Amino acid sequence: MNNWTTATVVKVKKWKFPLFSLVVNAKILPFKAGQFTKIAIFQNGKKIQRAYSYVNSPKDKNIEFYIAYIEDGILTKKLFNLKIKDKILIHKKSFGFFTIENIPKTKHLWMISTGTAIGPYLSILQHGGKKIKKFKKIILLNAVRYKKHFNYKNIIKKISQKYKNKFIFKKIISREKCEKCLFGRIPNLLLTNKIEKKVKIYINPNDSHIMLCGNPKMLKDTKKILEEKYNLKKHLIKKPGNITMENYW
Repeated sequence: MNNWTTATVVKVKKWKFPLFSLVVNAKILPFKAGQFTKIAIFQNGKKIQRAYSYVNSPKDKNIEFYIAYIEDGILTKKLFNLKIKDKILIHKKSFGFFTIENIPKTKHLWMISTGTAIGPYLSILQHGGKKIKKFKKIILLNAVRYKKHFNYKNIIKKISQKYKNKFIFKKIISREKCEKCLFGRIPNLLLTNKIEKKVKIYINPNDSHIMLCGNPKMLKDTKKILEEKYNLKKHLIKKPGNITMENYW
């Protein structure tokens, strides 16, 4: 069975460099919000592919990916320069367990991300559904280097209106000061309790679950702090815990 199908480019949204979003239309198999798939192109007879998470809800007609342009990345250069109606390959199946279905019921759900790793959270929150009701509060954090790299403001606004007091969104910047933003790296902000003080919700193993998605360094450092300072444990299917992780490259 051929697991790949053709996707037609609908739009390439160019945010402040190096960020962009690719919107395509393709016939793929049903997926769960929070999952990822694979995109591919052929160059010199060789298939070049990479995994990307969906930004869109599974209910949406079009498929969207949030991508960072990489200077020495063959695939991202090609994707960045695509035009409307161009064709690429997309895997029909979706992968991953970074979904609400795999998160146990708890009072506070923390969605922590760096850069484009906010994508799967936007998919989950736009989709909503009955599973989201098992959380009293959802706290979404997105960390970037500069203020200009905060995107999807309209979608975040719609999510905020949809969930009202159930949803909290906070921005984190590491390279410049920004009004109403937290300044620094996620691990350091957790060590100093600055995130919790800003949100006015405190992490503890009895009522908190942490979803971590982003660069491997952030995941490693944050996981260590959550384990050592907060006594949280990695969540496994056969051994429930408080931390669910997904590396973003």
